[in-house]
Amino acid sequence: MARKNYSEEFRRQAVDLYESTPGATVRGIAEDLGIVRGTLRGWLEVYGTGKKTAADGTLTSSPLQSKPATPVPAGAADETPEQKIARLQARVAELEVSEKKLTTEREILQRAAKYFAGETRW
Repeated sequence: MARKNYSEEFRRQAVDLYESTPGATVRGIAEDLGIVRGTLRGWLEVYGTGKKTAADGTLTSSPLQSKPATPVPAGAADETPEQKIARLQARVAELEVSEKKLTTEREILQRAAKYFAGETRW
């Protein structure tokens, strides 16, 4: 099989496509572009930013990084205890809202599953 040469522009666009597509996988993007998965992984190491758009649209660190980066809030090293408490309380509030949303979604999915399970008498 002949070795294919891809332009740098194509490589960068492939990496950008992977990083900016919510919930995209290396396998899925590689199949869509007709390239080998390992090739795309190599390009991600060279041209990647280390950031990935999660399925919910938020920006996260890429799961392909060899060393996972732990996000440190700006100025966290020199913040006062009061500032740290305020920051952590805000984060707890964020997580509680997220948990409530997930609980609601889970309940909706459970009701839908029960509904569709009852319609199997065709």
